[in-house]
Amino acid sequence: MFIDEATIRIKAGDGGNGCLAFRREKFVPRGGPSGGDGGKGGDVIMESSERHNTLVHFRFNPEYKAQRGRHGEGSNKTGREGVDVVLKVPVGTIVYDADSGERVHDFSSPDDRMVIARGGRGGRGNARFTTSVHQAPREHEDGRPGEERTLRLELKLLADVGLVGYPNAGKSTLISRISAARPKIADYPFTTLEPNLGVVVVGNPPHESSFVVADIPGLIEGAHEGAGLGTQFLRHVERTRLLVHLVDVSDASGRPDPVKDFEVIVGELSSFGAGLENKPMLLVASKCDVANKTKLTKLKRYAKSHGLEFFPISAVTGEGVEKLKYAMAEKVEEVRREQPAEVSA
Repeated sequence: MFIDEATIRIKAGDGGNGCLAFRREKFVPRGGPSGGDGGKGGDVIMESSERHNTLVHFRFNPEYKAQRGRHGEGSNKTGREGVDVVLKVPVGTIVYDADSGERVHDFSSPDDRMVIARGGRGGRGNARFTTSVHQAPREHEDGRPGEERTLRLELKLLADVGLVGYPNAGKSTLISRISAARPKIADYPFTTLEPNLGVVVVGNPPHESSFVVADIPGLIEGAHEGAGLGTQFLRHVERTRLLVHLVDVSDASGRPDPVKDFEVIVGELSSFGAGLENKPMLLVASKCDVANKTKLTKLKRYAKSHGLEFFPISAVTGEGVEKLKYAMAEKVEEVRREQPAEVSA
């Protein structure tokens, strides 16, 4: 199950109350106020983890509350602090305040840690109010309430390469060919209902390199307005460094013009915004083992006239796959040198 959005409610712990107490001990000639302070409430902390890849655990348990601080006690004993709650989120999670819409934090790297809601301060006991002219105070404070907020979590996959194209263009077959990912593959549209990630290794040790590929579920015309799977997965393309656009050049697609197929998907990426149309792109003619030669020639001519790197492949037979894999690795390395280590949304 792939869950990439969740809304949760969090409550940091309240501070413990300060204590009202007076010292009364045998053989102690001078008594006096001895109320201790309340303990601080626990914080709610979020931490990015590579061991998590979905937000499903928040979908089924949407409320989290940290422990309150213990009340102060006599003999100037300070109450124990409340226990923090640590919430693990996948790398690539963006946290928004659900009420204001403000972006709270972007967990774009592993082991990133942030206090999302702070626990309340403990109240002061009456011993804190002693002065030279007020030696038997009865004042004491209640603990402050912990922060409480509603958050919206949105997961955007962190992948170097995004495979895009119409449904059944061969994206799932390609990612299964070049990585260890095993997505569902079938001959009907929208087989892929959730993004699949695969790690591609190129070369041999000690000179090998690797990059992450995301198989983005099929887009269709009108996707940016909600058609097909809509914008549900377009957001995952935002963080990729490189787009690999697969166009089916066989007759099985039922669409006669491969150039129009390409331009429609590019138009959807552009309409979605976030600069997707400006990302580096490789154009791939898929299913070349059963290609319509006219379609293949037309797409190749289009790529040449528009300065696009063109790769005819067959993920079934393996034709052209190695060449494409090395081209992807080279392009990713080139973009990595030009851009910061982490691509921000």
